[in-house]
Amino acid sequence: MSSQTQHGYFVLADISGYTSYLAGVELDHAHEILTDLLETIVGKFKTMLTIAKLEGDAVFAYTPGAALTRGETLLELIETTYVAFCDRRDSSHRRTTCTCAACQNMPNLDLKFFVHFGDYIIQEISGIRELVGSDVNLAHRLMKNHIAEATGWKAYALFTERGLEQLGVRPTEMHVQTETYEHLGDVPTLSLDLHARRAELLNARREVIEPKDADYIVTCEYPAPPPVVWEWLTEPRRRELWAHGVKFSPVARPRGRMGTGAVNHCDHGKSTTVETFLDWRPFDYFTARSEDDSTAMVETFYLEPIGDGSRTRARDVIKFQKFPFPLPRRLAVPLMRFMMKNLMKYEDMWNGIGLFIADEQAKRQRAAASEPVEEAS
Repeated sequence: MSSQTQHGYFVLADISGYTSYLAGVELDHAHEILTDLLETIVGKFKTMLTIAKLEGDAVFAYTPGAALTRGETLLELIETTYVAFCDRRDSSHRRTTCTCAACQNMPNLDLKFFVHFGDYIIQEISGIRELVGSDVNLAHRLMKNHIAEATGWKAYALFTERGLEQLGVRPTEMHVQTETYEHLGDVPTLSLDLHARRAELLNARREVIEPKDADYIVTCEYPAPPPVVWEWLTEPRRRELWAHGVKFSPVARPRGRMGTGAVNHCDHGKSTTVETFLDWRPFDYFTARSEDDSTAMVETFYLEPIGDGSRTRARDVIKFQKFPFPLPRRLAVPLMRFMMKNLMKYEDMWNGIGLFIADEQAKRQRAAASEPVEEAS
């Protein structure tokens, strides 16, 4: 049989505590609770990843490496999935009036993630497709580790060193540990405490421009889910494709990653704008302040899934803070709106992102249809 060797990311989400949770609880209710939580995970994953298999209380997914231009987006997907899982678990527990053990013990359930990058083959037998390969096996072996003993963490995201290097991001405050597996040897890993990360996200101050307070609003629709659009809005090389010749240079990355406090320099040729991110909520919105010698504005870019989640509605909500001409605000605001719409072609620029997304999707489809097949040994 011939198959094609591919390279990509493997992501496992494992509901922890489920085995002990099942002991002595009502199976029907436990099954309903598990199904609901798994659907929450799958709903988040499928915006970026391909679901390979449901494995009892775990979800196994993957994506080709070429499909992920901004590696940090995968880290953000894991964090947003964890927050959604906890929100669903906690809200279900608050709403239930059932006194059975399965319903009352819901808070004991938690979630862990395991991420690796490597080679795989998609094997198809009797209509059943499955990923196979040594790296696929390693991704599953990661579920047996010593992170909990070393850290006391109940929820975490574990990355192999190779996987994290491929993502191109190195958050600070990660736990470094080497795991050893039979036939696979030593595997360096780095892990992130998701309990602490969720608390940080929930407690972070929110900075947004509300539509009712805006001086200018641009609304667009894009043919991709929010995580894909998020990449096009935040990854410097992608931004340079649609931002009318602006060059983006990372200046500051607090704690080794994008987020609140991150700074970019945006080189327009004749001037440089300093872009500072004030709020960062993947894949819902971000708020940034942009300032040069004569102009300053704060904008919140909101993302909203449309329909089945395969499309995104985006709104750029802008508040002007400084103007390049000595006019009172009541006159300066409409003049700025005119300039952005007719001279800077602001709306055309945002609408143009959709064309880039559609073009990239078409190229990937053509590439997938024309790639040569390699013989599997």
